[in-house]
Amino acid sequence: MIPPADVGKKLRAIPEGTYRGWAQDKQWVATKSHFNEGRSIKLVAEELGGADFISANFYDLEKGARLFPCEMSAEKVITFIREFTPDLTSVDLQTLK
Repeated sequence: MIPPADVGKKLRAIPEGTYRGWAQDKQWVATKSHFNEGRSIKLVAEELGGADFISANFYDLEKGARLFPCEMSAEKVITFIREFTPDLTSVDLQTLK
């Protein structure tokens, strides 16, 4: 799908790596990875203490941005991206692996 214009900007603003953060009054652990020189982004998030999750791929193509949610609605992913605030004071969890 073609995402709303603000979604790509907000997704790019989330730091690469794994962080705790907040969205929809829930605490999450989210991992954002870049591929293809930053033109592809994978976002996966799991709700801490709950069963909710987010999974999507974002592509910055010549013909425009595309968002592909993985087995969930685009609205769910867009809402998460718009609301997610990473806790940048926490350790990037990837450094603990």
